[in-house]
Amino acid sequence: MKQYDIIAFGTGSAMNIVSELLGQRPRLRVAVIENGPVGGICLTRGCIPSKMILYPAEIMHSIRRAKDFWIDVEVKGVDFSKIMSWAYDEVMGESRMIEENIRRDPRIDLYRTTGEFVDEYTVKVGDEIIKGEKILLCTGSRPLVPNIPGLEEAGYVTNENFFTLRKLPPRVAVIGGSYIGLEFGFFLAMMGSHVTILEMLPRIAPLEEPEVSYLLESDLSEFMDVVPSHRVVEVRRKGESKVVVAEGTEDHDTLEVEVDEIVVAAGRKSNSDITKPERTGVKTDENGWIIVNEYLETTKPNIWACGDAIGKHMFKHVANYESQVVYYNAFRGQRVKVDYHAVPHAIFIQPEVAAVGAKEEELRGKEYVVGYYLYKDTAKGLAMKDEHHFAKVIAEEETGRLLGTHIIGPYASSMIHESIVLMNTREQSVFPAYRSMHVHPAVNEVLERAMFSLAPPEQWDDLKEHLKEHAMEARERTLRRLLRSSK
Repeated sequence: MKQYDIIAFGTGSAMNIVSELLGQRPRLRVAVIENGPVGGICLTRGCIPSKMILYPAEIMHSIRRAKDFWIDVEVKGVDFSKIMSWAYDEVMGESRMIEENIRRDPRIDLYRTTGEFVDEYTVKVGDEIIKGEKILLCTGSRPLVPNIPGLEEAGYVTNENFFTLRKLPPRVAVIGGSYIGLEFGFFLAMMGSHVTILEMLPRIAPLEEPEVSYLLESDLSEFMDVVPSHRVVEVRRKGESKVVVAEGTEDHDTLEVEVDEIVVAAGRKSNSDITKPERTGVKTDENGWIIVNEYLETTKPNIWACGDAIGKHMFKHVANYESQVVYYNAFRGQRVKVDYHAVPHAIFIQPEVAAVGAKEEELRGKEYVVGYYLYKDTAKGLAMKDEHHFAKVIAEEETGRLLGTHIIGPYASSMIHESIVLMNTREQSVFPAYRSMHVHPAVNEVLERAMFSLAPPEQWDDLKEHLKEHAMEARERTLRRLLRSSK
């Protein structure tokens, strides 16, 4: 049995810790276990390749708007295969380089297999048994595939194999209307597919503020079919096609959508059923996510976890942050608590969506104020002919402490950083934004002026209701059309 100072599951954020330690401890012995492409989910089948293909989609979206500015544009063709090959080859080349660098280090043994605990601090890797003094459980997650009759037989893709597609499917159903489903759906629609998004919850992007979700639905409905409140109950083959059957969760209507491909983006699943951490004394919750305390310690001494494995905030920037907390607590003898008060995220479609901090529903019973500002009421928004998008800020009424920011519109993923920085100052106040000069005319003025317009939340009820009504009208049109085609 081989003995190691550290056993690290995963080659994503776990390698942040390992790399730091290898620079300090020349005699360290490390086992790294990886059952997928080296580099982790973000690099090889997540954040990086998805953003690479989304940029051409963004260009196509801009071309669609060219006529609004009296520009006559003709797209003679889109080479879908080249775009997909470019993204895949780039990230897999990076993956191979990372793997070569790991293998060159004599202090690391890389096990390209699935690790499974067999006893305390003891892991089976292939035909070998290894033991570690300290263990890093950065085991990531995998796609959650719903148990839908006929789905396996019909076939589908997830983020695990999406980037191997080389032929654009003319018609696509996307099961799931959150981050991954929306980004893949937007990309395919901009490439020329007829896309239908099926979401069983009442809103797409269900983790966003309702008014953001409703405006997003209205916008996306201009070039794809967006169908919330519908659960996929069956998939069947029809010649070379696939038929997706969805039932309404509210009015029980039934839709049948004939497609050429199905993208499953219905959430993420823990890998604990594969790694069996309970055999070493690590507890998990009812869904298999690893239970940790505020220091990211598991229930077993000398075993830490971070990233998707703990099921909290499944974003790469969070995993990187958590890996720093693990590093200081596990190897520097410090007691650093995780701080999730300002976790940002973005959806990289058009319009972009970005948010950080609290939503209004989380603040019920507390004294807070809300500010909105529309892009169209700034000079840059006027120049872009942006009629509907907005920034929203939520602050504590008495102190001005910034509690949350929500943006839907151009450059939202970049604009959100002003709020992230403010929320990480000592006072976490909006007042530095009041004292700061913002470039004029730039999109950042939208967020600046939202902070200037703080008012009681009920003042904005009409705006919220208008956005909801507009989305419901778009939804009704979509449903009528799909129901007609289902008959």
